[in-house]
Amino acid sequence: MSSTIARALVLLVLTGTAVGVASAGRGQDPAPGAQEPARPTFSSESDLVVLHVTVLDRRGDPVPQLTRDVFHVVEDGTPQTITMFTGGDSPVAAGLIVDNSSSMLTRRAMVLTGIKAFADASQAEDQAFTIVFNEDVHRALPRSVAFTSSPTMLQASVNAVPAGGKTALHDAVIAGLDHLDTAERQKRVLVVLSDGEDNASRESEDAMLRRADRSDALIYTVSTARLDVNVGNERLLRKLAQATGGSAYTPKTERDVIAAFGDIAGKIRQGYTLGYVPTNPAHDGSYRRLIVRVLAPGMRAPVVHARDGYLAPLHQHGR
Repeated sequence: MSSTIARALVLLVLTGTAVGVASAGRGQDPAPGAQEPARPTFSSESDLVVLHVTVLDRRGDPVPQLTRDVFHVVEDGTPQTITMFTGGDSPVAAGLIVDNSSSMLTRRAMVLTGIKAFADASQAEDQAFTIVFNEDVHRALPRSVAFTSSPTMLQASVNAVPAGGKTALHDAVIAGLDHLDTAERQKRVLVVLSDGEDNASRESEDAMLRRADRSDALIYTVSTARLDVNVGNERLLRKLAQATGGSAYTPKTERDVIAAFGDIAGKIRQGYTLGYVPTNPAHDGSYRRLIVRVLAPGMRAPVVHARDGYLAPLHQHGR
């Protein structure tokens, strides 16, 4: 192809301004086992900011069973009052964004095995979908199926689209974030498999990053650049992941790529979700910087992964 599931939980923020792009199956009778797209968890009438936060000890292991009182959120220097808190394992909505351009012609087995590793680690309550992209962006599940919990269906959806062509990474990420806004699950994740280059998108890199800043999704990226003698844009993939509180993986072998999918599937089930209504009520489209701290008696300073900011709603509709 030519040219760390925004900008940097692990983890994240969103103003309550869902994009509201419907799935292709809206208005149709769902197929057996299909899930109809649900209303977005957040609406333009809500100012709730949601943060997905991962807390790690010095060995890199998740810290469980923390309580709300140990979390502290600061927005643009002003402490905020946490009004929503959940911890522990919770259902996830996940989008798998898979590069399907010419450079992936010989890597179909790797892609399918990675998706299987991710799906096998998921649970029945999770929602998932796939988007495959070259110069075109395809939501690969059947038209009437917005999300699925079937590993077989996820693999089949990717395998149904032939590889080849150029690369529209920016458009694919934006499409994935749009579709995540229709999910019922509050924790939302994109996993992007690409080398980071883009030579076919209608949307710019900046537009993609700004769209990520308006989303509550964690973005994890898995780079294929080092499989092709460092051809690609790992910087962009790292920027996209870190800005949303996710992580960027830079595997050197196809086996490492598959392992990354399994690792991501495990990580997204960890962590905490915090919510607050900002003390700054302005709907001005400004970028709000965030700091999340965990201060627990007897705990040595943990590593806290969270989104480092978000775009405030713009006027009434947050756009």
